[in-house]
Amino acid sequence: MSTLFESQSPRPLADRLRPKTIADVVGQVHLTGPDGFIGRAVKSGKLTSIVFWGPPGTGKTTLARLLADHVSLHFEPLSAVFSGVADLRKVFERAKERRRMGQGTLLFIDEIHRFNRAQQDGFLPYVEDGTVVLIGATTENPSFELNPALLSRCQVLVLHRLDSAALEELMARAEAELGHPLPLDADARQALAAMADGDGRYLLNMVENLDAMDLTEPLDPAGLAAAVQKRMPLYDKGQESHYNLISALHKSLRGSDADAALYWLARMLEGGEDPLYVARRLTRFASEDVGLADPHALVQALAAWDTYERLGSPEGELALVQATVYLATAPKSNALYKAEAAARRTARQTGSLMPPKHILNAPTRLMKDLDYGRDYAYDHDAEDGFSGQDYFPDGMERTRLYTPRDRGFEREIAKRLNYWDKLRRRRGKGDDGGPASG
Repeated sequence: MSTLFESQSPRPLADRLRPKTIADVVGQVHLTGPDGFIGRAVKSGKLTSIVFWGPPGTGKTTLARLLADHVSLHFEPLSAVFSGVADLRKVFERAKERRRMGQGTLLFIDEIHRFNRAQQDGFLPYVEDGTVVLIGATTENPSFELNPALLSRCQVLVLHRLDSAALEELMARAEAELGHPLPLDADARQALAAMADGDGRYLLNMVENLDAMDLTEPLDPAGLAAAVQKRMPLYDKGQESHYNLISALHKSLRGSDADAALYWLARMLEGGEDPLYVARRLTRFASEDVGLADPHALVQALAAWDTYERLGSPEGELALVQATVYLATAPKSNALYKAEAAARRTARQTGSLMPPKHILNAPTRLMKDLDYGRDYAYDHDAEDGFSGQDYFPDGMERTRLYTPRDRGFEREIAKRLNYWDKLRRRRGKGDDGGPASG
């Protein structure tokens, strides 16, 4: 219950517009609709433990509060940033007392991924025996940040970043609350939604800042950019967004979509990613997904890496752009990647087989007596530069590990391999290494 003074104190616009019912929540109809998990829970009046996973400003805390009201549970909020074991003990004791009085407790833990593994394990007995219904909120992938034992007892619900329609709805509600239209032209209104980047709370804070300026003329996008601070893109180099964006870049390159690859490259650089990390990944891609289909791809990637190290930012970033476009438009082949895996697998299977003696050097008399180097055919002595000898271990059959694709330069490599295979078949074991006929 708020005091008289609290009720008269100014409240932020985002707090004044906080939804009063589940139906008022925007942008999450896949959860709140009649067929959604939350919609069904509200209808049944029964609730199990939940983990809300989604970006900031998408309604995680609001939904938890509303669910507590709809299923008649006491709402007990905690932030993992500011709370520890002692706070949890107090919460659980209060929840036990309420349970004895016939009142259930919904324990809401914001930023639940900030609790360590031991603290997360501490929830389990109270969740299992029904002392609390747990709702955790996190912006990080629960698969990586939460204990499997805790996850197995919770339903993970994914909240989406707010789309343009949801953000427009919030702006309309703000205008109704303020009693006047926002001082923005049509283009600036769209720009304001773009600045919010799917975060409803951030949007309403910007609206409140604009309202405080008492503007007399509508702003255009340039005026809006000057009036409010631009939000930095959501990107954490140590968390899931880092891996999501590099995966998007890699797969766009593999899919030969230069425009999409440039977009994801820009997203990473704008988010503060280390350009040298990008350079390393481009170099890996040049071998893994282009390979010998275009041998120059690796040269381009290494040149971009070297150029950035010489020039730094921002001049050197153009070299990364050049390498990105080159790799996206190059012919693709994963034949080298598959050859490496096949070679390693074969090496593991064959163990410690010795090389055949005819390809071993014999620097000592003993090694010569043991036939090291005997019958070795020097390829340069053959008229066509190819002896056709077997270089696999004795007793091991020839194994095709590298199979070039019919793309780019690998077409030429395939012709060479086929030619040498033909020479081997023609000569057989008793051939003298001379040129093939025909």
